[in-house]
Amino acid sequence: MLLMYFDDFRLGVLKGDAVVDVTALVEDIPHTGPHNLISGLIERFADYRKKLEDAAAAGQGTPLDQVRIRPPLPKPGNIECMAVNYMEDGTRSEPAPINVFHKSPSAVIGHGDTMVLPDVPATIFEGEAEIALVIGKRASNVKAADAMQYVFGYMNFIDGSARGLLPTGNTFYQMKSRDTFAPMGPYLATADEIPDPHKLQIRLWNNGVLMQDFNSDDMAHDMPRCIEFVTSIHTLEPGDVLATGTNHRGLNPFMDGDEIELECEGLGRLKFNVRDDLKRNWARITRLQHQESGAEGVSTPQLSGKYAK
Repeated sequence: MLLMYFDDFRLGVLKGDAVVDVTALVEDIPHTGPHNLISGLIERFADYRKKLEDAAAAGQGTPLDQVRIRPPLPKPGNIECMAVNYMEDGTRSEPAPINVFHKSPSAVIGHGDTMVLPDVPATIFEGEAEIALVIGKRASNVKAADAMQYVFGYMNFIDGSARGLLPTGNTFYQMKSRDTFAPMGPYLATADEIPDPHKLQIRLWNNGVLMQDFNSDDMAHDMPRCIEFVTSIHTLEPGDVLATGTNHRGLNPFMDGDEIELECEGLGRLKFNVRDDLKRNWARITRLQHQESGAEGVSTPQLSGKYAK
């Protein structure tokens, strides 16, 4: 099943190119807003699934191009992101030590929204194409062998980054948790929709040009291991998000006016825009292209605008 929010956070089930409004069927779930309505539904999904399926089958639906698509998880309790979790097309000799960082739930935006680049001296702004899993039941000290039983579903996820901020080595919070730096959607697919999440092609386009193109089978620490690690540190609750990392070789600068599209196989296409009021500019190349040119540094330097050197 494909679940989504639309318009003024009506809950819908995607049916082809239309969305069937099922809000009335879940109104009895205790909630104070759309953020804990969806987490409440995830927690009780076994009790509501048949009703939602029947409503979707019987409903006519509203064409997607006539609604405003909203983030499927407007404010998760936790957003955890894996760091350096790909083998980078075999260029890494061994996996990096498993590591995770927290991203602020207030960073969430959805399909059609705008990522805003802040007035900070970042060396570059990037967005990492990722598949994120969503937790379906309370998870604490979960063993890897049991971990996939805790997955409710999957969605497209972008990990926005303001890189190069000071002090060096102490920047994850200010780099990752800025407002609008967590685009997700356009919908949440239940786990049964994705037969093998470790064999999905992940593609990101910037202004129609394919920049990232890799497969989740290149993941260094697989999803069960990621869940095991995170839940050994703290409990995850229904509706919490665990983003599984990216292949950094295709990362490219996000700049004012960009239209970004992300498509993880089977999860639809997430589209959003980028705005930079300072109109800063970088070369329109990927990290890999920058490396192959023999230039210095991890990524292309800023060419013009405030903070250019």
